Amino acid sequence: MKTITQIPVLQPRPVDGHKGLFGKILIIGGSVGFSGAPALAGKAALRSGAGLVRVAVPGSILPIVASLEPCYTTIPLAEDADGKIASEAAGILAEHAKQNDVVAFGPGVGVSAGVKDVLLHLLGMESLKIVIDADGLNTLALCGGAGGWVKKKKASVILTPHPGEMQRLWKSLIREAMPEDRAEQAAKMAERTGTTVVLKGAGTVVADGQKIYVNTTGNSGMATAGAGDVLTGVIAALLGQGLGLIDAAVAGVYLHGLAGDKAAKDKGQISLIATDIIDFLPAAFLLHGVA
Repeated sequence: MKTITQIPVLQPRPVDGHKGLFGKILIIGGSVGFSGAPALAGKAALRSGAGLVRVAVPGSILPIVASLEPCYTTIPLAEDADGKIASEAAGILAEHAKQNDVVAFGPGVGVSAGVKDVLLHLLGMESLKIVIDADGLNTLALCGGAGGWVKKKKASVILTPHPGEMQRLWKSLIREAMPEDRAEQAAKMAERTGTTVVLKGAGTVVADGQKIYVNTTGNSGMATAGAGDVLTGVIAALLGQGLGLIDAAVAGVYLHGLAGDKAAKDKGQISLIATDIIDFLPAAFLLHGVA
């Protein structure tokens, strides 16, 4: 397996560029009590260069999500009695997905029958690029085994598990014991699922079955709620701007960690919160943003 040593970069923007050239991103997530997560992902995607960001959430929390950032648009979704996305939303989300370059699924979405139906429907869409995080991953862990989501998958997928989510995914798909080595975990999961895997944590590992990268940026101050949602938005935006799956994942974790390092230098690790990472994304991109 080839080790990646050079961080991918975005190409310079054309002088006559318009927002349609820089990625249309659809963020799907949120549930009652979890309105911040999709908002963080949406704002991070914007700060990472996405030309247009739409955030699709259950209708009851849409006013909250819309109020958190005026630069993205919102889409109301049918919801169940618990305030989670309902199965009826699958059709409208499939149509919206076709109109966007990248889908990010999972921030704050919860686990439910409706969430499962929607995610499996999206995974079956050819030519779709989708980043799956948070409870999107926990939903996949409930859909493993023979004839599960891996066999039904037609979309191009990036998985972004933290160690707990990786353990649940592993148990649902792979019979052998999970190795202690994180690089081996990520590589094996990528091979088993035909996806690009971003195994988060100290020294985040990115693997796609052929290449592997161990990140060198980031700090323990980033172990804070919402930091993963920010990463999801960053990776989705880089995909939308033309980087391939492995390149977007590698550049995303590097820039996310670099922004976190700058935030920690300014705020301190103890006081660092997820929105600080977003605030320092511009500095990170200025240092390592374009060719």
